[in-house]
Amino acid sequence: MTPLRIGNASGFYGDRHDAVREMLTGGELDVLTGDYLAELTMLILGKDQLKDPSAGYARTFLRQMEESLGLAHDRGVRIVTNAGGLNPAGLADALRKSADRLGIPVRVAHVEGDDLTPRHPGSLTAHAYLGGFGIAACLREGADVVVTGRVTDAALVTGPAAAHFGWEPHEYDRLAGAVVAGHVLECGTQATGGNYAFFTDGDIRHPGFPLAEVYEDGSSVITKHPGTGGFVDLGTVTAQLLYETGPARYAGPDVTARLDTVRLTQDGPDRVRIDGVRGEAPPPTLKVGRTRIGGFRNEVVFALTGLDIEAKAALVQEQMAPAVGRVAEHRWELVRTDHPDAGTEETASALLRLVVRDPRQNSVGRALSGAAVELALASYPGFHVLAPPGPGSPYGVFEASYVPRDEVEHLAVLDDGRRVPVPPGTDTLVPDAVPEPPLPDPLPPGPARRAPLGRVAGARSGDKGGDANVGVWARTEESWRWLAHTLTVDVFRALLPETAELPVTRHVLPGLRALNFVVEGILGAGVAAQHRFDPQAKGLGEWLRSRHLDIPEALL
Repeated sequence: MTPLRIGNASGFYGDRHDAVREMLTGGELDVLTGDYLAELTMLILGKDQLKDPSAGYARTFLRQMEESLGLAHDRGVRIVTNAGGLNPAGLADALRKSADRLGIPVRVAHVEGDDLTPRHPGSLTAHAYLGGFGIAACLREGADVVVTGRVTDAALVTGPAAAHFGWEPHEYDRLAGAVVAGHVLECGTQATGGNYAFFTDGDIRHPGFPLAEVYEDGSSVITKHPGTGGFVDLGTVTAQLLYETGPARYAGPDVTARLDTVRLTQDGPDRVRIDGVRGEAPPPTLKVGRTRIGGFRNEVVFALTGLDIEAKAALVQEQMAPAVGRVAEHRWELVRTDHPDAGTEETASALLRLVVRDPRQNSVGRALSGAAVELALASYPGFHVLAPPGPGSPYGVFEASYVPRDEVEHLAVLDDGRRVPVPPGTDTLVPDAVPEPPLPDPLPPGPARRAPLGRVAGARSGDKGGDANVGVWARTEESWRWLAHTLTVDVFRALLPETAELPVTRHVLPGLRALNFVVEGILGAGVAAQHRFDPQAKGLGEWLRSRHLDIPEALL
């Protein structure tokens, strides 16, 4: 059977504006998807809606459609997106008005039922992660554009595939294959060389966006339009498969995909085949992502130049102590960016970062800012800050909870106003443990030398609420035999001291030659709280790759 060609044109709210047109003009497509939602985005949209109740959706998507909806219609490409955010009905109405004004005859449907905010007093937003069958219902009824709120990222692929091939909710292997393809596509150019450990393997100055050729049996081929930048190979697909995942069971509202069954095969230049994926019933509950305002934060960065860096840092910390002592939470961090005998002032300077949080804005605002400014002529030599201290700004908190599937009313709302209920399904996952897979035989003993882990392994890291995951994979079978036995939880903690006191779990995925580490609590209350220097753990994997350990010379 001819595959269904599903493309992606957005991995986040703010991604490349021209990607929609690039994907529509670059080659053949049946469906074009766009992922605009993340934990932080829901908070941003919630703040928007506080100011304007008619807001709450990704306005950039509406502008993209004003430019390209006619092109999509002419080419017969259907559009599926979660850009509806907190207000999918509002975005659907805005699209209809835009299409009428432009004379484009399209049917716009939307999916709703995810909004559970009234059930969670004190939350700014509370939305269940829906699956793809609401999208499928809209497409089966003839929708040209489907707008959703909070669905799983992979639902943007499972929905169109289920509609096109007529899949039923119990066809778990097919659905699991589509979930894996959807997970590869969801972050856009991360599948085509963006944010990739071995980025020098190709030209990623302007990577093209990915697409999946999805087949009736659930298998797929990940590729991109001919002539576009970037590259697709086993490594780029493996890296994205590990992104923001955890155990072998990747649970979602439609199916639980078994990542330990995934087979990847290079299928030609810029083509990677995915098959063998097994699926199980979904869990009995849906995840609910909740956001709320956690309080107020402020930040001051002091520049320390030249000699006696640590003494200068100690002085300013002591001088700021009375003001800092009045806030609920504070954190000092000395970043040693300075070099001895430096040729520029900037490279002779270190940064001392102060971050404060408190439920009261005035505690982190003028009282703290004034204390910092008053030191301008009365502190260490060379005193200056990188930016004037501000009044303090609200920060958000992300929390996850779960709700029984049958307590969520999943609805497909068609262009003519009909409201079609989407049944929640009756099967649920039996939660038995996945047996730990056997490790490969270790490499025979031999000479080793100190070198960065990244010489023999790639990594990609990301965030899930307050937790982070670091997926590490080997490029060769020999490197995998060494990595699987060497990179234990204890070694991982030793290489990343920030994780030493935190719960760390290692998951083994031999089919991907990969280890996936989940670090609980390293991000505090999530990205919106900006708990650490890298609040989404984007660089955690690259830090790990830069760490040195004894590596067999045969691998180097």
